[in-house]
Parts: sequence; structure tokens; C-alpha cells
Amino acid sequence: MPKKLLLLPPLCASSTLRAPRARPAARPAMNAARTGYRVFSANSTAACTELAKRITERLGAELGKSVVYQETNGETRVEIKESVRGQDIFIIQTIPRDVNTAVMELLIMAYALKTACARNIIGVIPYFPYSKQSKMRKRGSIVCKLLASMLAKAGLTHIITMDLHQKEIQGFFSFPVDNLRASPFLLQYIQEEIPNYRNAVIVAKSPDAAKRAQSYAERLRLGLAVIHGEAQCTELDMDDGRHSPPMVKNATVHPGLELPCKIKVTYMGRLGGSVQERGAYKIYVMATHGILSAEAPRLIEESSIDEVVVTNTVPHEVQKLQCPKIKTVDISLILSEAIRRIHNGESMAYLFRNITVDD
Repeated sequence: MPKKLLLLPPLCASSTLRAPRARPAARPAMNAARTGYRVFSANSTAACTELAKRITERLGAELGKSVVYQETNGETRVEIKESVRGQDIFIIQTIPRDVNTAVMELLIMAYALKTACARNIIGVIPYFPYSKQSKMRKRGSIVCKLLASMLAKAGLTHIITMDLHQKEIQGFFSFPVDNLRASPFLLQYIQEEIPNYRNAVIVAKSPDAAKRAQSYAERLRLGLAVIHGEAQCTELDMDDGRHSPPMVKNATVHPGLELPCKIKVTYMGRLGGSVQERGAYKIYVMATHGILSAEAPRLIEESSIDEVVVTNTVPHEVQKLQCPKIKTVDISLILSEAIRRIHNGESMAYLFRNITVDD
């Protein structure tokens, strides 16, 4: 608390009484006043810097001054170049192909800001890494829960992310998690960029994705088809009591698990056979996170796919240069609005309007 200066009237011989001066209004307590906020980029890659600049431009703010680099021995070093005492700090971190380096950058920057007495540290992580390792497997571990504990220990107090692999992941955290949705932006792209979209059919890649595909089809008032595959797994992949949840023979297996299974594909809905065999003249693939391998541009270019539409949650500039079929949808608008609302203590419900439970 600042020291108060007590002003005494000067001594005088006159005994005339004077009216007491009005006291100045007391200053509000520090915790009652609204503090400022800063936005930092957790790495210097072009994709992360570009997303951070888009967000700060929408907020009318400047990007925080920091330096993030790798030492010659591979260690990550973070230097904060301005005061952050008592402020709300938002760290923008996209996840490039080097996932572990990105995680260390985020952890070290969060800890540096915590040491610098930041009021709140909010991680803006559009694609949350290790989210597919959220279930127990043979002799494995739930790495996603470990990462959540590490982020809390480093000093994060809140996370903004988008389209988590499983919504239940939010239960791993000891602080609030806002899981935003990209569906409004993808739906807008369909309505504005795809000619004659009302003659389209929404196709779910698996029965697990049927609910989400149905929510898209209902909002666009289109038909729905589901690709159904019967997995025939080997004996090595059968349940030995250590899976959570237990595996079932001939069950539909999530493709991300990469098990050596043979899939027999059938189609249910308005498509009775393969997409092109049934007269489809345009094929669009849409996803929130464009996690594209080095071979993805060539494979997409050689395929019958006309466009692959992804958001800018994950860097994919190199792949776009190699394949013009890859299109990007900008989601900086919803991220900047989430930052503004969290800083001002406003409700986040507005960002989830027209969002279904299955999104």
C-alpha cells in the first residue's frame, strides 16, 4: 500500500477557525481495479506469430515482447522483455511437427511469467497435444493427464482450446478449460465457398463420427451417409484386461489407434457404394486440425479429393505450397473474442450459441 502523506495546516497566531478541507477520494484497492492484459507468442515460427498477430489486431493490442529460442545443446530458453506484474497474460501456442519442443516452450514461458508475478496465465492452445493419448493401453500411460498436471505446475490458470479429441479430457485439468468449436467457421465455408452446396451429402468417416456429421447435416438441412467398417483384429490386439475401456472383438476401431486390422467398408444412407461410383462430382474433406504428414500433399493431389479444408490451428504452410487443394479457414476471430471475454469477466455462452451437444 502507498504511504499516505498527512498535510497539516501551518502554525499561525490567529485563532480564527477555518473549515476543514475535503479529503480526496480514497484510491481503490489494487485487487478491485481491472488490470491490463498482454498477448505473447510462445514460439517464433511463422504460423504461431501470424496467428498471434491476427488475434492482437482484432483486439487492438500489441504483441508482447519476448524471445524464445533453442540453445546449441537443444535446450529451450525464454526471455520476457517487459513487465507483466499484475496482468492477465495470454500465451498463443500452435503445435508444429516438433511437438515436444512446443510443449517445453509453453511450460517454460508459463513458468517465466509466473515468476514475473503475472496475475493470471491463460494458455491459448487451439490444438492440444497428446490428446489422443487419453486412455489407458497395454503397459502405457495416460499422457494427456500428465501434460495437464505439468501445465498447472508451470503456472497456467486457464486454457482456451478447440475441438478436443475427447471432451472428457477437460476433467484432467485442475483449472478451467474452454473447449471452443470450429463448426461455425466450417459451416460458413460450406455455405459461402462451395457452389450448389444444397445438393450435397454429409458423409461421416466412421460410426464414431456419425453424431457430429449429423449435427452438420441438420444445420445445413442436407442428407447424411455413414461409412461403416467392421474391424477384424489379430489375436495380439485382443483384450488382456489392461485396456480402459476394454476392447471388443469385431468393434469399430478409431483410425488414430493404428492397429493392424482389416476393414471392410460399407456405406449407409443416400450413398449405396463408393462416393464417386454413386455420381459424386465434387469431394470435399473438412477437419478442424490439419495434421498433415510430409506425404500428405502428394497423396491429396493424386486423389479424387477436390479440396481439403482445415483451420489454422496447426501450421501447414509448407503443405499448402505443395498442394493447392488444401484450403485454410481462419479461426482467430473466436480466439480473440474468447480472450476479451475472459479478461473482462464476461460469459462465454455467446461463443457456444448454435452449437449442438454432438459438436
